[in-house]
Amino acid sequence: MAASVTASPNSPLVRPAPVKSGGGASRGRHHPTSPGLGWILPGFVVAVGLIYFCIGYLGYISLLPWDWRPRRPATIEGLDSYVRAFDSPLFWTSLKHTLVFFIAAFVVQCIMGIIFAAILHSKVYAGTLFKVLIFVPVVIAPAIMSPVHRRVFAVDGPINWILQHLGMIQVSGTGNRDWTGWISWLLTHIGMGNVTPNWIQPSTSLWVIIAVQIWSSIGMAFILFYAAMGQIDPEVLEAARIDGAGGIRMLVSVVVPHMKPTIVALAILNAITALKLFDFPYLVTAGGPAHSSEFLGTYIYAQLFGVSSHYGYAATLSILLLILALGVSIMMSVSTREVKPGHKAKGVRV
Repeated sequence: MAASVTASPNSPLVRPAPVKSGGGASRGRHHPTSPGLGWILPGFVVAVGLIYFCIGYLGYISLLPWDWRPRRPATIEGLDSYVRAFDSPLFWTSLKHTLVFFIAAFVVQCIMGIIFAAILHSKVYAGTLFKVLIFVPVVIAPAIMSPVHRRVFAVDGPINWILQHLGMIQVSGTGNRDWTGWISWLLTHIGMGNVTPNWIQPSTSLWVIIAVQIWSSIGMAFILFYAAMGQIDPEVLEAARIDGAGGIRMLVSVVVPHMKPTIVALAILNAITALKLFDFPYLVTAGGPAHSSEFLGTYIYAQLFGVSSHYGYAATLSILLLILALGVSIMMSVSTREVKPGHKAKGVRV
């Protein structure tokens, strides 16, 4: 007969009974919290509460009469200010300028940033010095550079002085300046014969603002593309060289496709800049002449702090700007969202 074996409670043959979840001991347990939460929570509540309170109060003011001012009776008139905004040609003009600014600045920054990054990734003499020179405009405040830009683009400024000594501008006895030679012929044949060598004028002031903004932000695009190029696997570049790809072909077919996330990030930054642009248009051209360089920021400022001081209308424009910014942010976040593994994207056959 086989001998009966009795295992003791401490014997390794006895498995401990599983502890049931939801017991009395587990009910009293508390999940540990982050030790820094108590420090940041008051500031977070104040900041978020203040932001949303201001947005809500701004929405309330936008429902008041469009010409409402403080110390006047506040009577809610509904969406009259919004109807006035949509019927205003100046509102749509500022939106058009914002769109033109975004497209021009984004395209030029992509091209120039990629070219600068590709050149400085190769062996260039004094490469560090060139990196510093390209990035310096990013850290200079617009309030400091705006007087310089106004002087550069003035009628008697350095640009016209250089063009005059190159024989492209002639100065009459009365001091009037006009184009000469093939430039005058070209402008006449493309329907721009009335454009004079005055850069701050209705036909060119918007492009002056775009050029100034590109000059001040090209360094940021360069830094983004320079860092992105450093993340590309050298084996990929070496394989392209073995396949016989030249420098330009490698840049277009290999390097640029690998920098798609960086290009998307730059597009988001430019969209944000275009929507909140105020400093350079206000300090260089003041939104003029004749509203030719008006943006949403300068338009709102003119309505709020101008001679008329239309608080209700300025609040309406601010709410529309907020809605537009949220729409652009949501659209870009959805377009850049990656498909999770195991899920099929809609409309795509796998």
